[in-house]
Amino acid sequence: MRSDGPEPAPRPGAARERPLSVGELIRLTTVALDRGVGLIWVEGELAQVSRPASGHLYFQLRDRAAGVPAVMWRSAATRLRFQLEVGMQLRVRGKPGVYERDGRFQLYVDYAEPAGLGAEALALQQLKERLAAEGLFADARKRPLPHLPRRIGVVTSATGAAVRDVIRAVQRRFPVPLLIADCVVQGADAPRQITLALRAIARTDVDVVIVGRGGGSVTDLAAFNDERVVRAVAACPVPVISAVGHEVDLSLCDLVADRRASTPTMAAEMAVPVLADLEAALRKEERRLGREVTLRLRGARQDVDHLDGRGRAGLERVIARARTQLAALERRLGAVHPRARLAAQRAALAALERRLGAIEPQVRVQRGRAAITALSQRLATAWARRAHAAHADLARLGGRLDAMSPLRVLERGYAVATHDGHVVTDAAQVAPGDAVEVRLARGRLHARIERAGDEPDPE
Repeated sequence: MRSDGPEPAPRPGAARERPLSVGELIRLTTVALDRGVGLIWVEGELAQVSRPASGHLYFQLRDRAAGVPAVMWRSAATRLRFQLEVGMQLRVRGKPGVYERDGRFQLYVDYAEPAGLGAEALALQQLKERLAAEGLFADARKRPLPHLPRRIGVVTSATGAAVRDVIRAVQRRFPVPLLIADCVVQGADAPRQITLALRAIARTDVDVVIVGRGGGSVTDLAAFNDERVVRAVAACPVPVISAVGHEVDLSLCDLVADRRASTPTMAAEMAVPVLADLEAALRKEERRLGREVTLRLRGARQDVDHLDGRGRAGLERVIARARTQLAALERRLGAVHPRARLAAQRAALAALERRLGAIEPQVRVQRGRAAITALSQRLATAWARRAHAAHADLARLGGRLDAMSPLRVLERGYAVATHDGHVVTDAAQVAPGDAVEVRLARGRLHARIERAGDEPDPE
């Protein structure tokens, strides 16, 4: 690209005869940018982000007028407390420079923060959204608290006010054993200690765990927004009550816990019932059970009386049925006695003798002959009827066959002409000169055709 203005004065050591190499040009430019611009702050919209396996971050900042590529090395990227997302307004600190391999201008960033929202707040918001997407805050995960816990675990500082509030509330309402897992609840080491305390107390025989601390600033409560603490609460095998800060404070630990209490005292009140209320409920239940038992006993007595009456009646019926069966057995026993059987056999023998005397051989022969004669007469009569009916049917069928015979037609003056063994029914079947045979009612005629067709007869 040419310019109408005067050429700028060459740098020392650079001339037409001794020009700069590309690398020297880029190094001179980088030095000039470092001296002339130096460390700067730049604000713009994050247009694109790339996260390769190396751990470096490559992104681009834009505004309405221009855009600039930027890079953040892994050592600086690991210190970010939030995730870079396209579209966010970002404020970065860095130095401008030129990438030697491509000769591309870019910004080398060593620190970044959200332009509108603080880095801590943005990191917390992103963590909250990520954990919510995993379902850790879902109501379906919430477990009911035990009605009467045998032992309560408390994860908090053993010297803080929160543990004293829990002890006083439990002793006042319903004294049950408490197991205290001591840990610091604020500071850089607090998340690790709270996580370890939760894991340790989960391995004991507690039925419910209270985790929390008293009020404080946002920084003081930051440990209960740590991802390690939140996941430890979610992984606890028994229900967890979170009591962090005051009513206005809401931590991620509160969201993931099974129940949330505004203060440690309220957490203790959620964990145990009131002993006096239990005693009153037990007395009320005792009275109700007494009334129920009395009513059941009355009903049972009536049922016993009713069953007794039914049992007596049933027993009488069983006895009567047994007596009837006994009498029948006695009768059967008498029937099978030898004397009874001998008398029955004698009576049967006498009856057979009477039948034998009534049926002699001559009488039986006469009866057989009479029966044969009667059967012969019946057979002759049936045969005559069948023969007469057959003759009548034959005569009727003969008449029908005779009526349908062609000979009857011939007797009325008609004749049948045949040619070559076929009946002639059409004049087109024969031609002049053909020999035909004409059958009459009596006899046959042999003729020859002189003329055939549909011509009318000659006058």
